[in-house]
Amino acid sequence: MGRVDAAMGPASSLGTFYTSFWWIPAGVLAAALAIKLPTIIRLWKDPLLRAVGGLLLLACAVFVFVAPSTIAWVNRVTGVPNISAPWVYSLLTAFCASCLLLIIAWRDGLPEHSASTRRATRWVVSVYGGVIAALWVLFALADVPVERTRDLDTYYATTPFMREEILLYLLAHTTAVLITSKLIWNWIRTDGLDAWLRWGLKFLGIGYALNLGFDAAKLTAVGARWTGNDLDWLSLHVAPALACLSAVSIAVGFILPHAGQYLHERWRIRLAHRRLRPLYLLMRDVHGSGLPFVLRASPELRLTRRETFIRDVLLPLARRTDERLRARSYAAALSLGLPPERAKACAAAVVVLDAVGAGPGADGGDAGGPGTTELLHEIGAVSRALRHPDLIREIRARAVAPGDTVAVTE
Repeated sequence: MGRVDAAMGPASSLGTFYTSFWWIPAGVLAAALAIKLPTIIRLWKDPLLRAVGGLLLLACAVFVFVAPSTIAWVNRVTGVPNISAPWVYSLLTAFCASCLLLIIAWRDGLPEHSASTRRATRWVVSVYGGVIAALWVLFALADVPVERTRDLDTYYATTPFMREEILLYLLAHTTAVLITSKLIWNWIRTDGLDAWLRWGLKFLGIGYALNLGFDAAKLTAVGARWTGNDLDWLSLHVAPALACLSAVSIAVGFILPHAGQYLHERWRIRLAHRRLRPLYLLMRDVHGSGLPFVLRASPELRLTRRETFIRDVLLPLARRTDERLRARSYAAALSLGLPPERAKACAAAVVVLDAVGAGPGADGGDAGGPGTTELLHEIGAVSRALRHPDLIREIRARAVAPGDTVAVTE
């Protein structure tokens, strides 16, 4: 809420840019809330999720109502000059309370800590509820007839009662952000965190650190007015920029763990589906046809159907694989310098190709040995081995003993 000053030249243009920029963090925060909302509704009894939802909702509301155009609209609709000030301050104070409630839910959310959670929650609600009530009382006592849509903090910094109101909301915000920031960075340093959660916490930590910069800029500008100096540019330009960057960072912090885990899981499923393609194509040739295409099948369903198809076709083949050939192929693969797990997969690929090439009536020697179950469970590794036909042919050539007949399959 900086002061419009035509003489400021480039600074005025910068202020206009920040005025339009208020809606960007509001949109990012709204997107974060939309992503989290289904989970919050589904798991409404979870205090952590409720705290996250409240924090995102209040943060979004702050940026909607702090925009100068919205401030002017609220003042005009109510007919009270500057009534947006206690309203925005109240939203910001409620946001502070949500930050602390979120930390309480993180720290004491377990059932055995429910009593301490309730006590801490009541303390936060009562203290910050009292701050909000005091903001409205101080505004009612203050004399603020001149509407200021951008620079109210510094314009009325020395006005009785309004001076106390501005200081009260800034101190309440600073206290909450300090506590939240410290606990978040402490959490980041703990062991055993999921990588996506750790990165999300880092963005949250950066966001709250930027909030501290916002408070420092505001308090410095207001303090300068108390001493007869003019550092309004800190409140006019620096503080809004820090607030916008903070909101975007906090929104990313909440989105990243959810979106990252979701995208990672989708990528893992699609990668597993693609890696099964060589073995699927081989089994399709054996079966005579493949899976019918289903337009609306989810990635999970497509992966399950491909795995099921491969195992169904592979089962009769696995029952007639030659376990002696498998053992020789494994030894041959090891002799080529392959690690044991990959050597095992390559040996399984050799015996599967042998069974396919031998035909349904062939005798597999020690058929149906203990490797059958293992083969059906290791279809991913076998399929990856089939992606290297030159290596499989070399292993087969080394494994075939004199007198054995092994069909050559390209």
